[in-house]
Amino acid sequence: MRTRTAAGLFACGWLVLLLAACSAPPASALRLGSTLWTYQGASSVFTAAWSPGGKYLALGEADGTVQVRDVVTGTLTFSLYGHTGAVWALAWSPDGRRIASASWDATVRVWDTATGHLLLTYRGHTGEVLAVARSNDGTLLASAGSDDTVQVWNAMNGEPRFAYRGQRGTVAALAWSPDGTRLASASFDHTVQVWDALTGEHAFTYRGHTSYVWTLAWSPDGTRIASASWDTTVQVWEATTGRQVFTYRGHSSIVGALAWSPNGERIVSVADDVRVWQAS
Repeated sequence: MRTRTAAGLFACGWLVLLLAACSAPPASALRLGSTLWTYQGASSVFTAAWSPGGKYLALGEADGTVQVRDVVTGTLTFSLYGHTGAVWALAWSPDGRRIASASWDATVRVWDTATGHLLLTYRGHTGEVLAVARSNDGTLLASAGSDDTVQVWNAMNGEPRFAYRGQRGTVAALAWSPDGTRLASASFDHTVQVWDALTGEHAFTYRGHTSYVWTLAWSPDGTRIASASWDTTVQVWEATTGRQVFTYRGHSSIVGALAWSPNGERIVSVADDVRVWQAS
């Protein structure tokens, strides 16, 4: 399988989530950096996602299980069963009432977070699904993976809208622009492509990397995109033209995760080390 070699990088995404959590104001009774709770399951946790209100944390595991836990106590709210492969990505609806899980079993499943019931299974992919992202209004889901496609579909009934087939390698990550009009997808073909999120029309291709592009993120104002690669760089470029703004070369190993600060001034990037650096 082409994507399985990347499994060891799951810890990078987990670390970024922990950094994001630490940026929130601590409860008055807790010392900064205090451990609230610890979970260690029977299989590795590959991904984690906070609910929109911050009350719950969803965990996607190597055995195909999705667990939803109370953020404060760590208490298990419910477990979601149905995937036959590892759960690699998760996406909550804006209202927190649904969660989508993307799996190596080539499906995306959508669950009711009040009951834990399975609402629909999307079967449009022919290979492992490595990314899933929901539009800002919650009506559409985009998913991507090892079949080299990005597929956009109705989040309520699973009806396909279109499939984008412009990339020539596994699509490892995708993200909606802050205004919801564009999608960016990062691929093992060493490129990032930006295209219209409603029509699938190609806007441009960014070709600055020399190896697999593993993750990407829009700046909060939507004017720039940061992309991270197995070539050990993080590259920041204009989201409308693809003009490179700068390349960050502080890492000496694969860069597996990154995130912008809320004000768009800094980026945290994760490889064998974690670096926070000025982005504007």
